[in-house]
Amino acid sequence: MTLVPWFPWIKALHVTTVAFSYSLFATRGVWMLRGSALLRRRWVRVVPHINDTVLLASGITLAVIIHQYPGVDPWLTAKLIGLVVYILMGMMAFRFARQRWVRTVFWIAAQLVFLYIVAVALTKRPFPL
Repeated sequence: MTLVPWFPWIKALHVTTVAFSYSLFATRGVWMLRGSALLRRRWVRVVPHINDTVLLASGITLAVIIHQYPGVDPWLTAKLIGLVVYILMGMMAFRFARQRWVRTVFWIAAQLVFLYIVAVALTKRPFPL
């Protein structure tokens, strides 16, 4: 069975999970800056992981469908590296950094990396400027 006919649906799922992932990240960052108790709710800790799993699975599926892979195609390599940097910065912002200003810097930097990843995805170029 070929997945090519499913490409538009998988891409739509991927884009939707990207938007939802960013929305959750931005919202959690605002809550973090405000010291909101909402950050300690169970769904806030669980839902992003479920969404990001679907996001990653749909991204891998799209790469297989279009026969382009990280390590081979520079734009996908750049996206993957950007993703790792985004995750590490998010971990610093939400888990490891102790001072509010450091958390804020990592949270803002992660959002800039996210914008880079989106720009790479839209242009299919590792240097999208």
